[in-house]
Amino acid sequence: MRELKGLILSGGKGTRLRPITHTSAKQLVPVANKPVLFYGIEAMAQAGINQVGIIIAPETGAEIRAAAGDGSRFGVALSYIVQDQPLGLAHAVLTAESFLGDSPFVMYLGDNLLQGGIEDLVSAFRAHEPDALILLTPVPDPEQYGVAELSDGAVVRLVEKPPQPKTNLALVGVYMFTSAVHAAARAIEPSGRGELEITDAIQYLVDDGMRVEPHVVK
Repeated sequence: MRELKGLILSGGKGTRLRPITHTSAKQLVPVANKPVLFYGIEAMAQAGINQVGIIIAPETGAEIRAAAGDGSRFGVALSYIVQDQPLGLAHAVLTAESFLGDSPFVMYLGDNLLQGGIEDLVSAFRAHEPDALILLTPVPDPEQYGVAELSDGAVVRLVEKPPQPKTNLALVGVYMFTSAVHAAARAIEPSGRGELEITDAIQYLVDDGMRVEPHVVK
């Protein structure tokens, strides 16, 4: 498998976190005295990924750039990619297509905190070479999340916030893709909230006969 790149999504404004944060970027909120975004960059570095793109919003991009810099102190090279409007995670993938090229990549939501990093995930992706690998975790309230239905160890269906979830396995904000996801993101229509949903892009891969593998974490 070719060298993996990393994509960290850091576009959202932290409006729901005020007044905890005086910054408008929720990814810079400190957790244990370190901006939450830095945990994602460090997880990439530990997994041996050294080309990392960060999706930024026009409003908060300068703050994020100032905080993370060129990535050298993390041992990675950071590129910044502006997503003009928050039109969904699959839209963010398309926005980053020129950075990603045809490389496989890890996509990580910048306000995520994942215990134990992503090394196991990257190893599984390299070893099994699926078209996509998604992180899932059991939750008590799956109707609040994107939920995965599995069959024989493969993902067969993804449903965003289902009123009657068939499983309790929710999507965690870490995904691994081959370049096949770009065509999937282009093929889907915006959802009811006007966004290109990554769940729809992954479902497109499943429906197209591609292999989407689950990785369940605590």
